[in-house]
Amino acid sequence: MKLYRFLTGPDDSSFCHKVTAALNKGWILSGGPTYAYDAETKTMRCGQAVVKEVEGIDYEPGIKLGEQ
Repeated sequence: MKLYRFLTGPDDSSFCHKVTAALNKGWILSGGPTYAYDAETKTMRCGQAVVKEVEGIDYEPGIKLGEQ
């Protein structure tokens, strides 16, 4: 089964660490990063889609994707 996550965060090193942690757990980048202005907080936000192929589990809406 292929899993999909969309990681988001502020435009700082914490976002880079979040993506790096996902890559080191076997997630693969899917497409390019996104970058947008959050008018409510007046900050820039980053996003990156990642995917991972896993065996032996069945999809259910309550699955904890970050633990895979």
